Amino acid sequence: MISVNNLSLQFGKRVLFDEVNLKFVGGNCYGVIGANGAGKSTFLKILSGEIDPTRGQVALDPGKRMAVLKQNHFEFDEITVLDTVMMGYTRLWNLMQEKDAIYAKPDFSEADGIRASELETEFAELNGWNAQSDAAALLSGLGIPEEDHYKLVKELSGAFKVRVLLAQAIYGNPDVLILDEPTNDLDLQTIGWLEDFLLEFKNTVIVVSHDRHFLDTVCTHVVDIDFKAIRLYTGNYTFWYQSSQLALSQRSAANKKAEEKKKELQEFIARFSANASKSKQATSRRKLLEKINVDDIQPSTRRYPAIIFQQKRTAGDQILQVEHLTHSLNGTTLFKNLDFFVNKGDKIAFLSKDSLAITTLFQILIGELKAEAGEFKFGQTITPAYLPVNNEDYFKSDENLVDWLRQFAADENKDEVYIRGFLGKMLFSGEEVFKKCNVLSGGEKVRCMISRMMLAGANLLILDEPTNHLDLESITAFNNALKDFPGAVLFTSHDHEFTQTVANRIIEITPKGSIDRLMTYDEYIENESITAQKATLYA
Repeated sequence: MISVNNLSLQFGKRVLFDEVNLKFVGGNCYGVIGANGAGKSTFLKILSGEIDPTRGQVALDPGKRMAVLKQNHFEFDEITVLDTVMMGYTRLWNLMQEKDAIYAKPDFSEADGIRASELETEFAELNGWNAQSDAAALLSGLGIPEEDHYKLVKELSGAFKVRVLLAQAIYGNPDVLILDEPTNDLDLQTIGWLEDFLLEFKNTVIVVSHDRHFLDTVCTHVVDIDFKAIRLYTGNYTFWYQSSQLALSQRSAANKKAEEKKKELQEFIARFSANASKSKQATSRRKLLEKINVDDIQPSTRRYPAIIFQQKRTAGDQILQVEHLTHSLNGTTLFKNLDFFVNKGDKIAFLSKDSLAITTLFQILIGELKAEAGEFKFGQTITPAYLPVNNEDYFKSDENLVDWLRQFAADENKDEVYIRGFLGKMLFSGEEVFKKCNVLSGGEKVRCMISRMMLAGANLLILDEPTNHLDLESITAFNNALKDFPGAVLFTSHDHEFTQTVANRIIEITPKGSIDRLMTYDEYIENESITAQKATLYA
């Protein structure tokens, strides 16, 4: 168990946390959530001892071991992959080094023999004889082939480095495991492996992630950081979100009696628990929900952006037709003879092992690039709006946000009050609207780009990794807006939940052809015939 007692952290006049008291116990997985800048990563650094609090303390039970997912991807560049993983268990690694140093001595003394015997005993107790095989099994589970295990870490790609550091953190069954954004740069299969690993993990896990599907799968509790306070709730992210929204609506229903509200919450818990039985969650974890006290459910004070895409014109039957579209980059084929027809109401998720293929396709459709061959045609009624994966070119001026957004408004809508209204919907209020656009954070830039799209009144949205840089609140609001949007959507996203809940059609692009299926994302990835077809196309 790890306990937090009277924890406070202050930077100058800014108080990040104030008098926080929490206990994290074994067998539970705690998902830490909060708006951008709330202090999620800072809180993990305090727990791990990397940062000292202003007041209070963090206490780990005596004899317990903590492991942390390292964020410095270059720290182990000169060390082999296998050794880097084993270094995650510091005591075992030190034993191995001392033991090897003694055996390497040319003048092995009696004292050396006694010390070696002591080390061998402890080494066996720590399951040291299986150290290498256990490390190799973790690496293989995370998708790193055996031939890479003896390479130096610096020889691996950035995505593989992340996996090595993840293997290092989970190696040796630590008592407390702290993970900051562990799913970054992981593919679907590897995330699935990590989910399964954590579901079987019997000790304490504390994790920060913007991946709602991941949080929903592995978390038994939510740690909510909001307005200097940190509160602990039973359940995964979706349970926290839906229950807090229900409690919020109940608070405004003054005519409802307390008994009615309590019954409504109890019925919600029962429904959610029943639905959870279909998930990967272990039975014991689901039962936590059934035992929850309705008084523990509190309205959220979190602010959500008001994302509403309103069409200025309803789309006709002709949306978009793509015929024989072909493009390559530096001699590498991205797609060839790509054909598809967008129907009314289609919300299409585009997939590819090469994200550049999808970005290039979207840039061609929006007119930023010209295809090598083939053609496409929008319907006469179609007004597209585009959210690029890289928006830096839009924010090179020193205009304030009002002036920046005004340039994208129609002549009749350039009034400051009107523009500020759109910025207000995206949580830019008061003096914030006069921020210079070239000093915005990544999340703020994306929210500005969404405001730009809302102004367009488009009936076709083209979105390239729309959840990048956004916090969970913005992702959830964006997700809900697209589900309600009556027009067509073409998008790509690494967010599992986003893709599953928005898309009704999947198109996967490969250099050798495409797969086009009218189904949800989960149905697509679970379909064995599609998996076999993909293997052929990527071979």
